[in-house]
Parts: sequence; structure tokens; C-alpha cells
Amino acid sequence: METTTAGTPMRPRPPRHGFAAFLACELLITLLLTGMVHAADAPFPGKTTNWNGFDRYDFPLKDAGGEEFGCRVVTPKKSAKGRPWIWRARFWAHEPQTDIALLKKGFHLVYCDVANLWGNARAIARWDICYKYLTTGHGFSKRPALEGMSRGGLMIYHWAIQRPKQVSCIYGDAPAMGIRPYVKGRKPGSPDLKKLEAWMKAHGLSLEQAQAHPHDALDTARVLAKARVPLIHVCGDADESVPFVEHTAEFARRYRKWGGTIKVIVKKGGKHHPHSLKDPTPIVDFILAAQ
Repeated sequence: METTTAGTPMRPRPPRHGFAAFLACELLITLLLTGMVHAADAPFPGKTTNWNGFDRYDFPLKDAGGEEFGCRVVTPKKSAKGRPWIWRARFWAHEPQTDIALLKKGFHLVYCDVANLWGNARAIARWDICYKYLTTGHGFSKRPALEGMSRGGLMIYHWAIQRPKQVSCIYGDAPAMGIRPYVKGRKPGSPDLKKLEAWMKAHGLSLEQAQAHPHDALDTARVLAKARVPLIHVCGDADESVPFVEHTAEFARRYRKWGGTIKVIVKKGGKHHPHSLKDPTPIVDFILAAQ
């Protein structure tokens, strides 16, 4: 029953248990926010150096077997909202203009050593560890932009295809899209196979298995199209190392057929090198728009 004083209705006092629940919610929110702030502000371990005017941190992480592998984080002067990051696979600091431009926009730059693993299961596991460390320990965005040049394309696509909801976009620069284009029609003992031995060994493939390999991004990226992950590739149409027609052109045709969005910037007469663009603005704008 309501009571009145001087003709003014008085609202009934909320039950004690309701007030207690309110306080509990306030406390929980405060703790969550404090935890997020602390995660974002947590310092990086390891050696600190200067990289193009930004702080660079080099430190080890450990895989499930206890083996250390190197990680590298370059921090912006001021982090953009949501702590976005660009994750480079292979060939650290080669044609870094896109990385530097994004650092200036408030992105973090990340590198995790997966050299000579060719995007295999061990490499995927390393990236999973690095991803968890950065997203839970330092408040990084849960959807990084991935960057892969040449064979780095294997890493970014193999990881993204298994983690499509953990990617904001992909930037491939003359990326290798799989092993089958290289082994097609090859016979055992072919001199060309010498260059592919490490690749096949990393995945435990014989020549026959490599020729029928069903796990190339050329065949499995439908999941990225379904997840609406936008892609951008920069390639030369005269690439002698990663032939444009067999890799990006064929992949783009399939990705669009699957309903995905891919932008391809073709450098007329361009070979495998140099990578990137002298003015990386089209790449940077694409990545920014995907955040």
C-alpha cells in the first residue's frame, strides 16, 4: 500500500534483495571494466627497441610442448578504439609501408615466428597461443587484420579458414594460395620438386598426396566467404614465383562465386618483387573500412 505526505504519493521502497542485486551488478561491471583496463595497460615483456619511431617488444611464448617461439609487438603512440592490430606472417619489415601507416592510425603491429612451417598444424597452434595472449592478456581486438606476403599467404589463410570469426579482413600480397598449382603434373624426381620438399615435409605429404591435397585455400576458403571476410590482394600479373593466373586470379574467381568480396589490385607487368605499393593508401583504407 502506498502512503502519502502532504498529498504527494510516495513510491514504495524497493525490496532489500532488489537493492542488493543492483549493488552486485554495479560491482561486477566495475570489476569487468577494471580488468579490461588493466589488460590493455599491461606492459609487454622482453627486449624493447625502436622501430621506425615506435616501441618494439620482442619476447618468447611457449607452445604446448614447452618449446619457445618468438613474438614481436610494435605499439602505436596512441591505440585506436578497440585496440585493432595488423598481424604479419613471415618476412618481417619487408616493404613495411602498410604496417607503418597503420601504426600511425593507432593499430598495433604483431609478428609471430612460424618460419619454415608452411602454415602447418604446428604453425596454427603457435598463432592460437599468440592470439590468446594478446586478446586476453592485453585487450587486443578479437578480430585482427591478417597480412601475408608470398608464402605468408599460406599462414594467414590456413589460420583464418579455421578461425573465420576471428578475422576482420585479409591483405594478401602476391600470396601463395596452395601447393597443388606447384606440383600439378610433376613426376617423381623432377628437379622442380627440390624447392618443394620442405613444404611437403612440413605437412607430411608425399608427391601423390600433395597433388590431391584438399586443404589449399583455393578449395577451402568458402567458409571465409560465408563469414563475409573481405579480402584484398596486390599482385603482379607477370609474377614468376607465385603465378597470378593460378593463384590470385583463380582464387578470386572462386571466392566471388562463393559470394565473398575480394578486391584485386593488379600491377601490370609486375613480377614477384617488389611487394606492396609505393603509396599503401588503398590497402590501408581497405583495412580501416573492415574494422
